[in-house]
Amino acid sequence: MTLSKRIATLFFAAFMLSLVGCASTAHHEGTGEYIDDSVITTKVKAAIVGEPTLKATEINVETYKGTVQLSGFVASTAAAAKAAEVARGVKGVQAVKNDLRLK
Repeated sequence: MTLSKRIATLFFAAFMLSLVGCASTAHHEGTGEYIDDSVITTKVKAAIVGEPTLKATEINVETYKGTVQLSGFVASTAAAAKAAEVARGVKGVQAVKNDLRLK
């Protein structure tokens, strides 16, 4: 085997190993999923800001593999339900875990 073929094989093997490093598992997000979740989080936050009945500064949004978790404190159960409804309306949201608490 010539030197150039060995070097090409080495680079190809390193490339394939780097792809495996970006793959997701049940307990770890891949790079693409992390970016997708960041986009979903941003869209949900924007939707909550756009809802005049909600105080966006009191609601925290986190996303993991398409599941949105809402946490924080709201003034009423109606506000908690509205925040969950707004989050469900965002494209890409697979589920909503509503952990909002009453003040």
